[in-house]
Amino acid sequence: MAGAVGGSHPINAAQQQRAHIAAPSASGTSQSIPYNWQATKTAVKERFAFMFNNEILSDVHFIVGKDMQTQRIPAHKFVLSVGSAVFYAMFNGGMATQSAEVELPDVEPAAFLALLRFLYSDEVQIGPETVMTTLYTAKKYAVPALESACVDFLKRNLSADNAFMLLTQARLFDEPQLAALCLETIDKNTAEALSAEGFTDIDLDTLCVVLERDALGIKECKLFSAVVRWAEAECHRQQISPTPENRRSVLGRALTLIRFPLMTVEEFASGAAQSGILQDREVVSLFLHFTVNPKPPVEFPDNPRCCLTGKEQNIQRFQQIETRWGYSGTSDRIRFSVNRRIFVVGFGLFGSIHGPADYQVNIQIIHVDSTNVLGQNDTGFSSDGSDSTFRVMFKEPVEICPNVNYIACATLKGPDSHYGTKGMRKVIHESINSGKVSFQFTYAAGNNNGTSVEDGQIPEIIFFT
Repeated sequence: MAGAVGGSHPINAAQQQRAHIAAPSASGTSQSIPYNWQATKTAVKERFAFMFNNEILSDVHFIVGKDMQTQRIPAHKFVLSVGSAVFYAMFNGGMATQSAEVELPDVEPAAFLALLRFLYSDEVQIGPETVMTTLYTAKKYAVPALESACVDFLKRNLSADNAFMLLTQARLFDEPQLAALCLETIDKNTAEALSAEGFTDIDLDTLCVVLERDALGIKECKLFSAVVRWAEAECHRQQISPTPENRRSVLGRALTLIRFPLMTVEEFASGAAQSGILQDREVVSLFLHFTVNPKPPVEFPDNPRCCLTGKEQNIQRFQQIETRWGYSGTSDRIRFSVNRRIFVVGFGLFGSIHGPADYQVNIQIIHVDSTNVLGQNDTGFSSDGSDSTFRVMFKEPVEICPNVNYIACATLKGPDSHYGTKGMRKVIHESINSGKVSFQFTYAAGNNNGTSVEDGQIPEIIFFT
């Protein structure tokens, strides 16, 4: 027959377009692949994307997952080798695998498909349910661009509710930038983060990392209560009874990071002292620390925590320094307000005019309308005899709301000191990072040692915005 060679029959162009190639699918059945599919893909990227999870020309299969979740996924050694050094080593060289199937029981099928999709098409397809397993898979097969995409996704979706869970994963996967962002989120939203379910699931090392931070925004008594919750959960994980002794045991080093001296004596007496977690000698030592002067040393840190991540700032309200200011047990007080929300962390106070000397001091911030004491500290400082100011800090930052009147109060015991004069009624502090903060000072009536707008003590307020 004319036109026939070897018994074959010619087909026209229309027949060619309708013809399909049969190729086995991942399940072993044949799948229909359009003839000349290459002509419908105008770019190399499109043609490679068509090969993703496709049996055509596949030369390796992966058995991914375990138990009932196993999937058999086709792939192409060339594409994988071009995109991953790990796959290159797996398929090339003297140690290359000769098997047509590779088992990956430690990889989730959805995560492996996300990895392959990226290698074939540069397309990132991840979601809240798959991002962590995809990050693990991208790290395992050394695909840093997909790693970065996963980390960026986590950053965008980071919140107080998931900060502890993501912090644990960031430390596990050695992602320091993500870990730092998690810690910043915990600093700014400490109470919410501690109440989230993920908090009690963290490991001891992660708990210690958090407790070491100076920037946690929560009262120490509430932080201790959260740590006790974690200890109870850890006891259940270790299948031991959550007795006080066992809770102390599972806490280990974490207990030494609780800043019990930052509590008030009332908070300590009603909470930590009755928990059974502290030993009798520790309870006695802390009660002495709260009630006597000079304060005996304790085994627990007492440096204040600050719930802010901004830079510490201060304002000076006097333009000149003079001598002599005396003390007879009466408080120096100055009334102030600000135009925006800040957090006061301490005062700068004048010291001795008679050379080096030590002072005992109680500092307070009082809400004028309610007369509530919002923050205080019984402490001391050493003066070197200069006319410098000496820092005296609160146990934790005191929130100051805009256009509300407060009283800064300091009760000193010690020798005569320097004092300030030519005081300013209005002081404006301006910085590039935090903008402008305006302080207004007025006289605080009542039991006042003489400090006023014009002269006296409390020359410096230390704050964060």
